[in-house]
Amino acid sequence: MSPPVVLSWAYFCSLSRLFWAPNEREITLSEQNATYRDVFAVREYRYLFAANTLSQAGDQIAAIALAFLVLGASGSPALAALSFASSYVAWIAGGPLLSVFADRLPRRTVLIACDLVRGALFLLLAAGNLPGIGHLPAGALVAIAFGAHLFHAPFLAARAALVPEILDDDRYTVANGLDNLIQSVTQIAGFAIGGALLTVMSAREALLADALTFALSAVFIAVGVRRRPAAVAASSGSGTAGSGSSGFGSVLAGVRIVFGDRTLRAYVLLLWIGCAFVFAPEGLLVTLAGQYHGGSLTGGLLLAAAPLGGALGAVALTRFAGPARRQSLILPLALLSCAALVPIAFTPPLSIVLLLLAVAGFGNAYCVPLNPMFGRAVPNEYRARAFGVAMGGLCAIQGLAMTAAGVLAEHFGATTVTAFSGLAGTAAIALLARTWPRAAHPAPAPSIPTPTTA
Repeated sequence: MSPPVVLSWAYFCSLSRLFWAPNEREITLSEQNATYRDVFAVREYRYLFAANTLSQAGDQIAAIALAFLVLGASGSPALAALSFASSYVAWIAGGPLLSVFADRLPRRTVLIACDLVRGALFLLLAAGNLPGIGHLPAGALVAIAFGAHLFHAPFLAARAALVPEILDDDRYTVANGLDNLIQSVTQIAGFAIGGALLTVMSAREALLADALTFALSAVFIAVGVRRRPAAVAASSGSGTAGSGSSGFGSVLAGVRIVFGDRTLRAYVLLLWIGCAFVFAPEGLLVTLAGQYHGGSLTGGLLLAAAPLGGALGAVALTRFAGPARRQSLILPLALLSCAALVPIAFTPPLSIVLLLLAVAGFGNAYCVPLNPMFGRAVPNEYRARAFGVAMGGLCAIQGLAMTAAGVLAEHFGATTVTAFSGLAGTAAIALLARTWPRAAHPAPAPSIPTPTTA
């Protein structure tokens, strides 16, 4: 039995207890803390969680495998880096536009379709480089990977818009924290484990394993998520969905929803500013490792520090803070995430730098309560587009911030640029805090269609 099949079967067995757990319990949470048990009591979320975790783990392995394939086919580090960064470029290029389909079509259908298309494209990447079939040129590898990543945008937008329909009250926030935790864990472990796995399996087998994760994810969603009508169709009677618009008109409708509302605008600007300035120095961490006379191990530790802090922050907020407390901590944590980088200007010992990066990641957990506040405040028929606009803009501004950090690092040390990024972020968040909404945005009446039989 090949390694991809063994790994997938082991993962399936480890999550099987989630699928055959008792059906959803009736829970009245209001302002009470939800627990992970409360979240996993919801059958639909169990399947969504398993599908998301599976595909994320596969993506981490495939990203490394694809970079090795492209480098081997072209000998170009630039093309290998482009294959690695194609997911961010795809979000900028297609995120806001393709997310429209997650409002116009049933979200369950969008999730399954995106999984199947991505699985087919990664299967093509694997099969197109097998002996006897022929080898795809490096440019084709990058183009196919970019196409696969384009379908990641509507998948995430549909999932983000669907979760508020599945989980109510504090379970939504706790689930968002759990998703952030899984993302951090896969980011920390994925690259390290992925590199180790590529010593026992080929890059093609890793791509095949990723294709299999998408197929399994589609099965989990088909089996565990209920059918619901499209959000726009469900609300078309009210005349607010703008169902007659299409293409860029629908995208602009999402932009107007986000930036035409003072509260939503504040939410998304805080997300963009905080994440951009905290993670802008991420592209300098290899240079920073060299400044501390370290090699790949030091670079790996620097890359893992902030995600580790983010994972701890997600657990702390969802397990030890109530709903009201979490909202009151958003601005202080956002300020902490940027301010923690400022002392790096003094070139402290490496252990202190790692600690400061972890603290910055911990502060960045302000996104855990911010995300559901944003999701609840957007009308259901616009929710996927709004998430597409938020995530597309986030990828764009992070890319610009990383580029600017790289340009500055040509003239100043990595520690200086990292500290300046933190200082600029702290100042920007302090300015935004002056117009921050003092009361929680009133959540719109839920527009949850009556589900049909799955």
